Amino acid sequence: MFARQYTEQLLEMIEDGILDRDHVINCMTSYMSEDDVKDMMITNELVPFDPDDEDEAIEDMFEIDDDNALEEEFI
Repeated sequence: MFARQYTEQLLEMIEDGILDRDHVINCMTSYMSEDDVKDMMITNELVPFDPDDEDEAIEDMFEIDDDNALEEEFI
């Protein structure tokens, strides 16, 4: 048995067309907490990261406006 048995199996199933890549991404992000997703994005340099403005960098990327988020959703 090798160290990353399930990871390798999952990647092979995607590569062989047994599993849809988008479906697997949706499964993984649904399974992970928001903090896990954020950490993964930062660790893999998928978003700009400044340790002093960590939340601001993420918000700027997605243009999140927390003050008006709920208000806009119900307008």
